[in-house]
Amino acid sequence: MARRLDSALGQESDSQGRAAGLAPRLALLVVTVVFAGFAVNAFQYVVVQGATFARVVPAGACLALMMVLQLGFFSRPGADVRGPLGYSALFVQALLTFVPMFFFHEAWTGMPGFLAGDALLVLRLGTGWVAFFAIAAVAGVIQSNLTGPGLEVVYIANLTMVIGLVVYGLSRLRSLVRELEDARSELAGLAVARERLRFARDLHDLLGFSLSAVTLKTELTHRLVPLQPKRAKQELDEILEVSRQALADVRAVASSYRELSLDDELASARSVLSAAEVVVDVHAGQGDVPPRVRTVLATVLREGVTNLLRHSKAENCSITVSRDDGAVCIEIVNDGVRDDVESEGHGNGISNLTQRVRALGGTLTARADDDTYRLHASIPLSGQENSPTTSEPHTEHGAVMAPRLGSLIATAVFTGYAISSIILTFAWLPDTTSRAVAIACILASLGLMLGFFSRPSASVRSPLGYALLCAQAVLTYLPMALFEHPLLGMPGYLAGASLLVLPARFGVPVFLLVMASAGGAHWLFEGSSINIVFGFIVTSNHGLVVFGLSRLRSMVQDLHDARTELAHLAVTKERLRFARDLHDLLGYSLSAITLKSELTHRLVERDPERAQQELSGILDISRQALADVRAVASSYREMSLDEETVSARALLAAANINVTLRFEPCELSSDVRTTLATVLREGVTNLLRHSKAANCEITLARSEDRLTMEIVNDGLLAVPPPSTNGGGSGIHNLTARVTNIGGTLVAGTTPDNTYRLQAEIPLH
Repeated sequence: MARRLDSALGQESDSQGRAAGLAPRLALLVVTVVFAGFAVNAFQYVVVQGATFARVVPAGACLALMMVLQLGFFSRPGADVRGPLGYSALFVQALLTFVPMFFFHEAWTGMPGFLAGDALLVLRLGTGWVAFFAIAAVAGVIQSNLTGPGLEVVYIANLTMVIGLVVYGLSRLRSLVRELEDARSELAGLAVARERLRFARDLHDLLGFSLSAVTLKTELTHRLVPLQPKRAKQELDEILEVSRQALADVRAVASSYRELSLDDELASARSVLSAAEVVVDVHAGQGDVPPRVRTVLATVLREGVTNLLRHSKAENCSITVSRDDGAVCIEIVNDGVRDDVESEGHGNGISNLTQRVRALGGTLTARADDDTYRLHASIPLSGQENSPTTSEPHTEHGAVMAPRLGSLIATAVFTGYAISSIILTFAWLPDTTSRAVAIACILASLGLMLGFFSRPSASVRSPLGYALLCAQAVLTYLPMALFEHPLLGMPGYLAGASLLVLPARFGVPVFLLVMASAGGAHWLFEGSSINIVFGFIVTSNHGLVVFGLSRLRSMVQDLHDARTELAHLAVTKERLRFARDLHDLLGYSLSAITLKSELTHRLVERDPERAQQELSGILDISRQALADVRAVASSYREMSLDEETVSARALLAAANINVTLRFEPCELSSDVRTTLATVLREGVTNLLRHSKAANCEITLARSEDRLTMEIVNDGLLAVPPPSTNGGGSGIHNLTARVTNIGGTLVAGTTPDNTYRLQAEIPLH
C-alpha cells in the first residue's frame, strides 16, 4: 500500500508539475511573440513614413526600451510592480508612449495599449481602471487630431483597450500560475495539519479513555490480589477486553473516522465507574439517532467519564441521554467538583468535544453548579443524515480569482477583436445587407470562440471540435470572398482555434497556413506590401492571444482543481504515516498489556506477589502508552534503542522466552536509531503474538559499510513471510521505514527451521 500510495502521489505531482511548468513557459512565449508583433508593426509604419536614420534609430530604441520594460519588469512574475520602482517604470513607459507620437504620429497609435495595461498592473484597483480608460480616451483624442473625427477614433480607442487587456491579462495570468504553483505545497501542508488535529482528537477521545480505564482497573486489581483473588481475576478479564478494544481503536483511528456505538459506550461507562466505586445512574431514551450524531454523543460520554476518573473524587454520577424538540442531548453530572475547573479552561478534551459538537450545529457546556459538575451536549437532528464527515479545505482568494480573471479577460479581449472588425465593416461596406452578412459572420465566430474553443471544459479535440473548426473557417473566409476585402474576416480566431483543436504537428502548419492566407488576401485584394505584412502580424498576434489566453485559462483552472487532489493525497500519505506509528508504538504497548494481563491472570492465585509485580509493569506500560498517544498525535517520535532493548529483554523474560542480546557499540543518527528501535519493537511484538518461541537471539552488528540487525527465534510465525504473501501490515510498515533510509528488510524462515527478521542499513 505504501509503495502504491507513494507512486500515485509521485505520478500526480509529476503530472501537475509538468502542467505548472508548461504554463509559465507558454505564457512567456506568447507574451514575447505578441508584444514583439506590436513593436514590429509600429516599426514598419515608421519606416514607411520615412526611412531616414534620424527616424529609424530613435524609433527602434524607444520600441526596444518599451519591450525591455514590458518583458523584464511589468510582465515578469514576482516583480514588485506596485512599489516605487513600479511607479518610476510606469512614468518612463508613459514618456515612451506619448513623446514619440509627436514625431511618428499614426505609426505610434498602437503603443498606448501597453501603457493602459501597465497602469492596471501598477496602480490600485479603482485608480488603475480610471487610468486605463483615460489612456484609451487620450489615444482617441490624439487620433482625432491626426485624422479628424470618424470611425478611426473609435477604432483606436477600442484597440488601445484591447491591447491593454491583452497586456494585463497575459501578465497577471503568468503571475497567478506561479502563485498557484507556489501555493500547492502550502495548501497540502495545511490539509495535513488539519488531519493531524483530527487524529489528535481521535487519539485523545478513544485511546485516552481506554488507557485510563486500564490504569484504573490495574490499580484496583493490584489492591484486590491479596484480598479477593476471584474479583481480581474478573478485573483482569475486563483489562484484557479493554486492551483488545484499544487495539481495534488503533486500527480504526489510523484508517478512517470511527463510528462508535452509544449503547456500548453506556455499558462501558457503567462498568468502569462501578470499578472505581462510583455509584452510577444511567437513563437512555434517545431513540433512533443518525450515525454521526451517535458517534459524537458516544465521544462526549467517553470524555466525560475519562475526566471524571482523572480529575475528580466523585462518589455519584448520573448519565442521561434524551431527545427533545428535534435535538438529542446527553448530560453527565457528578458530585466530584474539580478544583482546577476554572483555571484550566476545560482542557483540550473539552475543547475537542466543543469542536465536534459545533461541527454538527450543536452546543456543549461544561461547568460547576453548586456541589456538582455538569457536562451537557445538545445536537440538532435536522440535516445530519447526509452531512459530510469531514470539511473540504477552504479555497483561498487567489485561487478563486485566477479562473474568474482568465474568463473575464478572455471574453473582453475576444469581444474587442470582434468590435474592431465590426468597425472596419462599417468603414468598408456601404450597403446594409453586406454589413449585416459580414457582422453576422463576425458574431458567429465570436460565439464559437467564447462558447466552445476557449472554454476549459470543452472537448475541443473531438469530432465536434473538428466540425466547429471547419465552421470557423467558413465564417472567416466567406465575407472576404463575398466582398473582396481582407479585413472583413476573423483569421486570428481561426489561427488560434487551429492550435487549440489540432495536435501540434497539424496545428502549427495550419496556423502558419492561415497567416499566409491573411497576407495573401491583402496581396490579392489590395497589393500593398505594408498591408501584407500587417495581415501576417495581426493574424499571428490575434491567433497567439486566442491560443495563449485560452490555454492559460485552462491551465489555471487545471491547477486550481488539482489543489484539492494534491491535498487529499498528502492527507492520505500522512494517514499512512500515522497508521505506521500507531501500529509500531501503541500496538507494542497494548500487546504487552495483553500479554502481562494474561500472565497475571494465571499468577493471581498461585503467586500473588509476582502478580502484583506484573500489575506494576502494566501500570508503567499504560502510562507510557498515554505518552505515546501524545507523541504520535503531535509529530514523529524519536525512540530510544537502549530503552527498547531493555523493554524487549524484560518482556521476553516475562513470557518465559530465553533471550540473548549481542549489540556492538556504535554511533547512530536519530533516524537510524529510531528505525532500528522500531524494527526491534515490531520483531518482539510479532514473536509474542504469532509464535511459540522458547528462545530468541537479537544482534546488532556493524561492518565497514552497513549495520545489520537480526531477530531470530525458534517459534515459526503463524503469519507467512513477505516473500510468500506480503506479510502483515507490521512487516510492510517496517519495510517502508527501512527503505526510507536506504536500507533493506527481509523476514522469513531459515534452513535450520528458525524465523529471522533482518534489517540492513547502509552507513553513509
